[in-house]
Amino acid sequence: MNDVNQYMQTLGSQARTAARRLARATTQEKNQALLAMAEEILAQANVIQAANHKDMQAGAKNGLDAALLDRLELNESRIQAMAEGLQQVATLPDPVGEISNLNYRPSGIQVGHMRVPLGVVGIIYESRPNVTADAAALCLKSGNAAILRGGSEAIESNQAIAKCIAAGLRKAGLPDTAVQVVETTDRAAVGAMIQMPEYVDVIVPRGGKGLIERVSKEATVPVIKHLDGVCHVYIDDKADVNKAVDIAYNAKTQRYGTCNTMETLLVAQEIARHVLPVLAEKYQSEGVELRGCEATRAILSGINSASESDWAEEYLAPILAIKVVKDLDEAMEHIHRYSSAHTDAIVTEDYSRARRFLAEIDSSSVMVNASTRFADGFEYGLGAEIGISTDKFHVRGPVGLEGLTSQKYIVLGDGHIRQ
Repeated sequence: MNDVNQYMQTLGSQARTAARRLARATTQEKNQALLAMAEEILAQANVIQAANHKDMQAGAKNGLDAALLDRLELNESRIQAMAEGLQQVATLPDPVGEISNLNYRPSGIQVGHMRVPLGVVGIIYESRPNVTADAAALCLKSGNAAILRGGSEAIESNQAIAKCIAAGLRKAGLPDTAVQVVETTDRAAVGAMIQMPEYVDVIVPRGGKGLIERVSKEATVPVIKHLDGVCHVYIDDKADVNKAVDIAYNAKTQRYGTCNTMETLLVAQEIARHVLPVLAEKYQSEGVELRGCEATRAILSGINSASESDWAEEYLAPILAIKVVKDLDEAMEHIHRYSSAHTDAIVTEDYSRARRFLAEIDSSSVMVNASTRFADGFEYGLGAEIGISTDKFHVRGPVGLEGLTSQKYIVLGDGHIRQ
């Protein structure tokens, strides 16, 4: 335990020093590093895949379920996507140093805001090794040093990616300690990292409920998080049926193991008999288990009954809860009760109802006539995301570059003194 604590203290000290260097790094230097990282990842794709193969074999041997294995896998297209993510972040505007709201005061001074890095960001994540590249990109471009602690199931993949990141930083003349990937799989490393406020400015946990609950409970460092992804799609009786079918099908089946996948489908009673049989056929062709309320089961014979616990469940699997509701008000009441405030969507052609849904649903992403699967930093034009926050301070929704910065007041004078 003492050795792990000392190791984490060393990483923290190195990160704090690197953060001071990054605070003065130019946009050109940061972009050069990002592009060099992308080049290294593409050049080392075979090495990364070989490392990932070891993780996949170990994961299967250790009984990881299908959803976790899907998150863990790095195939050719996902490695390409990692590199593209780095390249896209390099094209994004640099938020650091941006000055806004600069105004003269009666005294003659000018007062405004300057956007600045948070400092050192600690990220704790499970399974998905692509997070290593995404997190490195966003932290670097926003001027933050990063300490990345991936799950033990992805240790080989993360270390292979870490070498590419370090090489890219060195090529750009930046310290390779600006992004450090924790090398130990000892769980004590997490406990140490979340209790180092002298070195770490914010923690971002990405993973299962147990991890996020632990971090939220034990951290003495501020945390950016979301706990669950219980996402809803409501099909209004004023919906276009073709749009509704496409959106509800995509929101569930495009990928099962993600936090923005629909887990509960709500359907207005006046349209339920038109839309549910079509959707049920499509879901069942994909092997999706349907669990419905009494009204749903009256329309779709042979499906399982939904229990009270189903309405609050994040399945991360091919299972879908379906409820027929009277109208928009009942749909919103259901969402208010069971939603995790992550992403909720309405399908409707009624402008007034769409506006009500946008105004009254208190989630980090609220959508009209679009799949919940769009709730993602890459799709939102952030280049990549470091996570999704369902908190209300200091950032909400997908966390990109701006979410990894803060603002400080700046005052410009010319010998001004207060009278």
